[in-house]
Amino acid sequence: MDVRHPFSRRRFFGGVAAAVGALGLKPASLLGQVRTEQFTGGEAQYDAFVKIASNENNWGPPPAVMEAMQHAFKYANRYGNPDGNVIQAIADHHGVKRENVLLTAGSGEVLDVVGTTYLQGGKYVLGADPSYGSVFAHATSIKSEAIKVPLLKDYRQDIPGMIAAANRNARDIGFFYLCNPNNPTGVVISAKEVKQVVEGIPKDMPILVDEAYHHYVDDPAYGTSVPYVLEGRPVIVARTFSKIAALAAMRVGYAIAPADVINRMRPYTTSAQGVNVLAKFAAAASLKDTAGQAEIRRKTIALRNSTSKELEAWGYPVIPSQTNFFMVSLHDKMVQPTIQAFREKNILVGRPFPPMLNHLRVSIGRDEDMAKFLTAFKEIFPKRAAVSSTAAPAQR
Repeated sequence: MDVRHPFSRRRFFGGVAAAVGALGLKPASLLGQVRTEQFTGGEAQYDAFVKIASNENNWGPPPAVMEAMQHAFKYANRYGNPDGNVIQAIADHHGVKRENVLLTAGSGEVLDVVGTTYLQGGKYVLGADPSYGSVFAHATSIKSEAIKVPLLKDYRQDIPGMIAAANRNARDIGFFYLCNPNNPTGVVISAKEVKQVVEGIPKDMPILVDEAYHHYVDDPAYGTSVPYVLEGRPVIVARTFSKIAALAAMRVGYAIAPADVINRMRPYTTSAQGVNVLAKFAAAASLKDTAGQAEIRRKTIALRNSTSKELEAWGYPVIPSQTNFFMVSLHDKMVQPTIQAFREKNILVGRPFPPMLNHLRVSIGRDEDMAKFLTAFKEIFPKRAAVSSTAAPAQR
């Protein structure tokens, strides 16, 4: 159930299939495009690319985390192996109890499990559009649907509109989805707005808050939603070790929620047994790496800001981001051929995110990665008059 959207969907269906094929990637649903596709070339080809497409941490895991994984190899042949006490480590990190933690194979599993748990009987998920499409794609896969509320003109999520839709359709909604900061735009929902949601919708309506990019936010108006879990609200916070902890390929994440919510979700997840032993030890070690993560955060934010400013000086507006990626407007150019143009320069950039098909999502890499990206961008796109950013700050 799509609410009328202000962005143009024109010219979408002609180019996505061709773009996917040209990238040497396995095709996914043309409408979904919600998951990173598996690279099908060899290692040498893959290693030669600048990889700023999938919001990864290009600096990689720190030595302490690598050592923890190396240590865990001795349990590779065991089923009932030690786990680095990862669940307790997560609980301590957030000031919650073990019963409030659900370990998963990446935060993507959290999103799927919430869908399977709360969308039975044809219930709907309510969320913003565009947002992280995995939630909506999973709803479709289990014969459910979504109520999507378009973003505002400044790319913020329309919180009043979403609250109104939740109340108007309360009997049919399984859960309310907030991606904060939002993917693909990088824009945050302020703590004030989250509170409006919590207090403005039916008290028994579950709220899934996806905080995959929490660590990269420097907007003081933002706040994590974990305190609502401590209050006993039906709030589920999804977190991942794929981003700032640089463990994307290890597939480890978790949910923080009230114990009764965790117990309701648990039957639909692989739970701790679905996360491999190396990932468990790595995740526990990464929670201790506060200094290392602070440095990654500092470098990421600095490169996010400097790259955005240079693109705007070149004449291409950037949506102000609070994540380890940003979206740049290509004006009248489309994303699909742009992806191929960058690939020809050995640079992988983000996939299409309909209906924003003239916006390119770019992940933040290392200094040398962003330098190569900017050089390529200026070779592909002509200089225009300097512009400023294209979104308003979060609501205070």
